[in-house]
Amino acid sequence: MRILSLIFLITLVGCGGPEARRPVEVKSGSFFKQSVKRSKELLAKEEKLMQDLMAKDTVHEYTHSASGSWFYYDVKNEAADYTAQPDDLVVMTYNVISLKNDTIYSMDDIGTLTYKVDKQDLFPGLRNSVKMLKEGETGTFLFPSSLGYGYHGDNDKIGINVPFKVTLSIFKIEKEQGSVE
Repeated sequence: MRILSLIFLITLVGCGGPEARRPVEVKSGSFFKQSVKRSKELLAKEEKLMQDLMAKDTVHEYTHSASGSWFYYDVKNEAADYTAQPDDLVVMTYNVISLKNDTIYSMDDIGTLTYKVDKQDLFPGLRNSVKMLKEGETGTFLFPSSLGYGYHGDNDKIGINVPFKVTLSIFKIEKEQGSVE
């Protein structure tokens, strides 16, 4: 009986609840803080480049967009009043040019695209820009790398953290069938 009681007591004491595992290494969050700091410094440097470029361009009047790009109209369509909304089909063309005016991708390289707004993959700055122009308009946009291809590049002609310009032309906007005017 004593042996049975002793086994029961050992089992009872040995079967305590599971103890949480402690991390082998304590994270301080310094990597995240350094990454944020680097990103802010990079954005400030790119903003300065774009500000300098706009200051030298006395021909165009630039507007700052809510998404963080700068742009001007090459062709403005005062008669149109509709901008593309999610699920609309937009027929468009664009090019990609370095801030030093070297062509990265020409409109011929890219071709004419039919883009379903917010449903197909475009880099962030272009996704936002499509929704800013009306049918028949052309605009030139300056994008920091965070709105372009970012820290990864496009695995072809656009490198890591490269800001650039895009001239975008909207030829036609087909409203989504279920949209209400």
